[in-house]
Amino acid sequence: MRSRGPVAEAGGTIEAVVSDFGGVLTTPLMNSFLALQDAHGISAEVFGKAMAAAAEAGDGESPLFKLERGDVTEAQFLETLRDGLEPLLGHRPELHRFREVFFEALDPNEPMIELMRECKRSGRRMAMLTNNVQEWEPLWRTMLPVDEIFETVVDSGFVGYRKPEPQIYEITVERLGLPASACLFVDDLEVNCEAARELGFTAVQYRDADQAIAEVRAALA
Repeated sequence: MRSRGPVAEAGGTIEAVVSDFGGVLTTPLMNSFLALQDAHGISAEVFGKAMAAAAEAGDGESPLFKLERGDVTEAQFLETLRDGLEPLLGHRPELHRFREVFFEALDPNEPMIELMRECKRSGRRMAMLTNNVQEWEPLWRTMLPVDEIFETVVDSGFVGYRKPEPQIYEITVERLGLPASACLFVDDLEVNCEAARELGFTAVQYRDADQAIAEVRAALA
């Protein structure tokens, strides 16, 4: 069984660094969920219950996962979310400026962005691998120097798979033209790191900037 520690050495020389977006190159995504809660006066618990109800009413899968794969549009997702919220709230919420509120609560994680620049300067190939939403691309791309650092972006909303599904990792290494064993993956969720390790990546789970920077540098040394 592979190690479940923050870094699992897959063996071989690391030629590429693959980074997540939200929660690694930005401040924590929890900030966005709290902002949505405040903007709409709906608690995280109620949002969660609405998501669960929507999943149960459908095929059992979270509507958020479908949105991240591009299986539904943002408008369809919000309509489904309103359907789930209405019986819980006693009225149908509007959910105005949903994406804007989400991204206004995020800031660039400058130490990690500088680490990515450092990795690129060292000659590593660079890729971003993100669970995201098609309609949200114009917003998040303006937050970071994406094209300056990364030669390819694998966005779940456009490729039809989401982490931790193995296909999205396979698409990433195919675009890089490298085996997974030559790639270091950084993500804030252990489930995504573990999926990468199972495919042969070296993986670092981001917990805070100091810890992640030290582990990435150690893995690349």
